[in-house]
Amino acid sequence: MNKQLDVSLLGPQLSEDEFVRFQRFILKTIGLNMPPAKRAMLAGRLQKRLLALELNSYGEYLQILLAGDQAELQRAIDLITTHETYFFREPKHFSLLRDRILPEFPPSQRLRVWSAAAATCEEAYSIAMVLAEARGDLSWEIMCTDVSASVLATGRRGLYPIERASQIPEPLLKKYCLKGGGEYTGTFLIERKLRNRMQFVQLNLKDALPDIGQFDIVFLRNVIIYFDNQMKRQILENVVGQMRPGGWLIVGHAESLLGGDVPIRPIWPTVYRKVQE
Repeated sequence: MNKQLDVSLLGPQLSEDEFVRFQRFILKTIGLNMPPAKRAMLAGRLQKRLLALELNSYGEYLQILLAGDQAELQRAIDLITTHETYFFREPKHFSLLRDRILPEFPPSQRLRVWSAAAATCEEAYSIAMVLAEARGDLSWEIMCTDVSASVLATGRRGLYPIERASQIPEPLLKKYCLKGGGEYTGTFLIERKLRNRMQFVQLNLKDALPDIGQFDIVFLRNVIIYFDNQMKRQILENVVGQMRPGGWLIVGHAESLLGGDVPIRPIWPTVYRKVQE
């Protein structure tokens, strides 16, 4: 029986020295801590760019990134970062949002929600469906941010493969999603009235944040797990700094914020509130 040829062996190999240099670059540029166990993953993800640019080494590719090619840097960020997300991921959070968190806000209050590290914005549109059901035409909006401009562009369009609709509750799917036809067969589009509630901003959570205003609810799920402790603190300080006193912070089920010095207190597992000033 013939063994399948590993095509990765046909191209340049990522040396230990090159990997260390990429580690430093990724940490400085994106803030991600890339452990040695991720060396093969990094090589595999970047290999397509080496082939496309006809480069002989990963070191040559790093030089292009260090030279300040912004378009290529964005391609590299898209390849390096993880954009795994889907509609109504970790559904208990959406139940808590609907049943325990939203009822605390009076109808007269303008509600602002931040989907941080939103990727292709399935999380944000899931939040929007819950808010539309609970608050209807009241004043509310959602900001979607991510380090990648290309994934935000997907979110802005609101057009997804039909298989991604599998986790959307049937009543919400019928009410807020339009099934594509013709050239869009096999897709669905988020209804315009939800898309109009969205803002899309490219930013890096580790950097000083632009003037994006204050938020009542922040979803920061499955993000800080990828960073070292120092970067986690920096990101949390940045994010919590944009929350109103008493605001809600929701993180992923695999994450814990205990032991930090940011002004938040636990309410339920993975759900926190900013301390009232």
